[in-house]
Amino acid sequence: MINEQIRDKEVRVIGPEGDQLGIMSAKDAMLKAQEAGLDLVKIAPQAKPPVCKIIDYGKYRYELARKEKDAKKKQKTIEIKEVRLSPNIDTNDLNTKANAARKFLTHGDRVKVTLRFRGREMAHMQSSKHVLDDFAELLADCAVIEKPAKVEGRSMTMFLTEKR
Repeated sequence: MINEQIRDKEVRVIGPEGDQLGIMSAKDAMLKAQEAGLDLVKIAPQAKPPVCKIIDYGKYRYELARKEKDAKKKQKTIEIKEVRLSPNIDTNDLNTKANAARKFLTHGDRVKVTLRFRGREMAHMQSSKHVLDDFAELLADCAVIEKPAKVEGRSMTMFLTEKR
């Protein structure tokens, strides 16, 4: 709430430099703000009495938008990349997939390793867990297991993250 929108009888006023001006009526606070050529902005409406500050509202909104933009710029989004394996994968193919996963991990992404079962492979699910273990072992120098292998329907998944 700014200027005439403030309907409280008494407000605690903070000056443009951050100094306490004390408790006064909303009209007096508005007059002080107009004398300074600035706006009266309600900062803490739930306080008793509400706290208002004399500031340039346009500049205040601009600063808030800038801080928000900077915070958004600094945050890193972590993507989940998927590597799919099969139970009867050959060692060279496993090494190729491990190198791809290593590249994803060095870029700061999480890797979801999926071991897919088709047809009769479903009968040998538990005996194929070693494929995921071997894959994790190949990446042990740069990755750590975030979520261990878990069976979900026709596949077994495991999540890896970069070692810190």
